[in-house]
Amino acid sequence: MLRYWTAGESHGKTLLALVDGFPAGVPIETEPIDYELRRRQGGYGRGGRQRIETDKVDIRSGIWKGVTLGSPIALEVVNRDHKLERLDDLPRPRPGHGDLTGAMKYLGSVRGVLERASARETAVRVAAGALAKQLLGQFDISVLGYVLEIGSERIEPVEGTLEELRAVRDQSEVYGLNLQRDAPIKKLIDNAGKHGDTLGGIVEVRVDGCPFGLGTHAQWDLKLDGRLAQAVMAVQAIKGVEIGLGFEAARRPGSQVHDPIHFDPQKKNTATLGYERPTNNAGGLEAGMTNGQPIVIRAAKKPISTLAKPLASINLDTKQPEEASYERSDVCAISAASVIVECVVAFEIARAVVDKFGGDSLEETRARYEAFLAMARER
Repeated sequence: MLRYWTAGESHGKTLLALVDGFPAGVPIETEPIDYELRRRQGGYGRGGRQRIETDKVDIRSGIWKGVTLGSPIALEVVNRDHKLERLDDLPRPRPGHGDLTGAMKYLGSVRGVLERASARETAVRVAAGALAKQLLGQFDISVLGYVLEIGSERIEPVEGTLEELRAVRDQSEVYGLNLQRDAPIKKLIDNAGKHGDTLGGIVEVRVDGCPFGLGTHAQWDLKLDGRLAQAVMAVQAIKGVEIGLGFEAARRPGSQVHDPIHFDPQKKNTATLGYERPTNNAGGLEAGMTNGQPIVIRAAKKPISTLAKPLASINLDTKQPEEASYERSDVCAISAASVIVECVVAFEIARAVVDKFGGDSLEETRARYEAFLAMARER
């Protein structure tokens, strides 16, 4: 089983991810991981900490001469802004954070909760996902995340190939797929900042090249749509997840929801194995399994809870009403969220590839992958 754990606090010395079950023989470069870490720190509306940290990954184990060994891979992202021992507790919990609930759960400090609950932890989840992308690349599976909405403003994607859209996304300051929307979106973010407010939004991730049959229908906790939803929902500040049509499917009759099936023998050598769909309302997943179509998953991120113009709270010592505490924060981190969601999705797809095809090494996994495709084409 391919899996990972993370450790570390927002202002602690370092952040760690331990990746287990990664096949041997996969060439790994650190620059693609550092690239995703830089993207996570970017996007219009980010706060002052991003000018302090310069995130880079240090691969501490599991790699020899640039190739995975099959043993656990330790990824480290050091915090330059480490000052945890010098920080005081927050006496007034911030609405929307885990401050109050965590302090009650552990009968302890707010600081002890917020440092781990912070989205700073996602730096190493991005590192783990960027590592997983290098495995997916061996099977021509690509993952693209982008911003669809910020606040009440939609960023309607332009038309183009996957690589053309990736180029547009990488030029956009808000990580959208329509450069003409950047200017009005930036004004929206600036206006929220001037009023001490914050903005959320919706991100979308598309996965191309998945073969049939990743995931399973056989057990509830192994369905790929469920595992993807859990991974995305577990990202800080995500409050909703949709696959394909999502909630819109509940508003339409079945004839406008389900994707008709056609067969084109000229496309037997593609990921669809020739089974073509004029629509992809299912978002690439049926009965918990990939169906050869692109996976499409969306996530709704709430506005950041730390406000420059604080909401009402109470003092935990006196129980008297006071404004919530304030810690340095962003106005809008939806661009960063698109990177994080892209990377956690990538890791779950890689996990599903390893689950289906197995193998201790890339060579063995690829042989099983090719054997499966050959049999599936004859089905």
